[in-house]
Amino acid sequence: MTQHSFYVNDTEVYLEGRGSHTVVMLHGWPDTHRLWDGMVGALAPQYRCVRFTLPGFEDPASSPARTLAQMTAQLLAIVNTVSPQQPVTLLLHDWGCVFGYELAMRHPDRVARIVGIDIGDHNSGAYLRALGGKQKLQILGYQFWLAAAWGLGMLGSEGLADRMTRRMARILRCPLASAAIHWRMNRPYAMAWLGAAGGLRHTLPVRPQCPVFYAYGTHKPFMFHSPRWLETLGRNPVNVALGFRSGHWVMLDQADALQTAVRQWLESPNNRPS
Repeated sequence: MTQHSFYVNDTEVYLEGRGSHTVVMLHGWPDTHRLWDGMVGALAPQYRCVRFTLPGFEDPASSPARTLAQMTAQLLAIVNTVSPQQPVTLLLHDWGCVFGYELAMRHPDRVARIVGIDIGDHNSGAYLRALGGKQKLQILGYQFWLAAAWGLGMLGSEGLADRMTRRMARILRCPLASAAIHWRMNRPYAMAWLGAAGGLRHTLPVRPQCPVFYAYGTHKPFMFHSPRWLETLGRNPVNVALGFRSGHWVMLDQADALQTAVRQWLESPNNRPS
């Protein structure tokens, strides 16, 4: 299927597929738009699939540092460009969830549905209370390491910053080739832990008003959602929450099963956008 690319501000956007509804895909760390190759193949026959590498994740970085509000504004600009008349479905993973949820909370009229993968109510008190002491230390350990690598890169020690980032990627079993991983991808962790670009303290509570499909890996040392998140989703019959026997990258570890489940949910008459 033919892929068409264009720029929205300084972000290169890729569009392929056919259909009347648009699915916008946001990846996380340490990935690029190529994370969604399999999902695009599964959805493009019925949907217009839009994806891009998150600003700051390019190498070399072609975009300036953005605050949370500026990142949200860029995502909104892309959504408005690719689907000016209709709200879109968001397909999100990892940091793509954090930024995509923020877009949905700030501009609910532009989001018809959300498919969130492995990140739920990341900024809620319920999530913090659900984590044990060991789990909190594990999260602090890898995230602050990546934030520190970003700081070293900003100070000019780019080689060391890259080595630190790639080492952590290996520890976390990240699927992206090591050579494609670089310290600039750590910017969201620096926002979270070092207050870079204004920080992330002002993210809105994740309370979607639209239908939600939530998929998560069950084979991890800790979850990125609280039990309350699953309970809240379960109160609305149009929502779906599914655990998969996988790690954090469900779309790769359980590609066929996830693609089938997402397609079936998108085609359900109960949550199709008008």
